[in-house]
Amino acid sequence: MSECVFCDIIAGRVPASFVYRDDRVVAFMDLRQAVPGHVLVVPRRHIPDLYAISEATAGHLMSIAVRVAKALAADQRPAGLNLWQSNGEAGGQEVPHVHLHVQPRRADDGILHLYRHGLPAPSDRPSLDALAERISARL
Repeated sequence: MSECVFCDIIAGRVPASFVYRDDRVVAFMDLRQAVPGHVLVVPRRHIPDLYAISEATAGHLMSIAVRVAKALAADQRPAGLNLWQSNGEAGGQEVPHVHLHVQPRRADDGILHLYRHGLPAPSDRPSLDALAERISARL
């Protein structure tokens, strides 16, 4: 066993229920089904977080996530869908191997309610412009 459960799944040392496999990416059912149909899309190569992924791999990962989302929509007819990625401990990343979550949603499923206390107040335009300028300068 390695220190990465996703690497162990990809190597066949830990069982998983796969929905997709190619030479760069796999997709399998999350063992902890927050909702029925919760799928993880994972690069085969160990990449610890989003900061370390190449644009080419990220593009392929997203492409497969979109295909999985469409398959889930056809199979389950959900009312909505979440596509999310957690990065770093503060971001809620539990497995240090970059991955995307694809979750079909129902109005009454009771999970992942962002802004439980209502939407945040709008930020002022000068603050948004200054932040946008700082981020843009680093692209």
